[in-house]
Amino acid sequence: MNDTEYYNFIKPYEDAQQIMLTRLDILDHSLYDSASSPPIHYIQCRIKAKQSLEDKLQKKEIACTVENAKDYLHDIAGIRVICYFVDDIFNLAAVLKRQTDLIIIRERDYIANPKPNGYRSYHLITGVPVYCLDGMEYFPVEIQFRTISMDFWASMEHRISYKKNRGNQELLTAELKEYADILVNIEERFERHNEEEHRKRQTES
Repeated sequence: MNDTEYYNFIKPYEDAQQIMLTRLDILDHSLYDSASSPPIHYIQCRIKAKQSLEDKLQKKEIACTVENAKDYLHDIAGIRVICYFVDDIFNLAAVLKRQTDLIIIRERDYIANPKPNGYRSYHLITGVPVYCLDGMEYFPVEIQFRTISMDFWASMEHRISYKKNRGNQELLTAELKEYADILVNIEERFERHNEEEHRKRQTES
């Protein structure tokens, strides 16, 4: 895959990503009744770089061609949505899954079922319709939903675990799980405060 092939290839993925970003922006200011309580803290997005795309195909022992990238990779377009609370994540995901023009390709709930090291997140790969002059085609966009504490943990884990062959891997995994559990406890306390404030506003209204 040369540079020209790569840049032509990713254009519809960029379009699909932008469509999904617009939908998330709309949901951020319309999901809840109160405009002062949006579910999304911030959003990050990226299109997989050419080298990263080729590395992933090579890891799968697949030839680095445009056709194979299209057939085997579903994370070329990626969006990370950082929410305030766990309920925000599931409320946003539920609305997206009800949008009839989207296709749900894959769903993985690492919140209900965290990884052994404590990683928590909710992954949703959606097929997004992209309309061109000669018709419509679905392109996948991977969305990772995290709370602020999940994103903090994942960022720190990535920073300290960049060396894959650490001698103390089991100890590190146990420590990371401990830190994740502490953050879950803190998150749940903030959630209770949020629910109390929500009930208070409902009573006053």
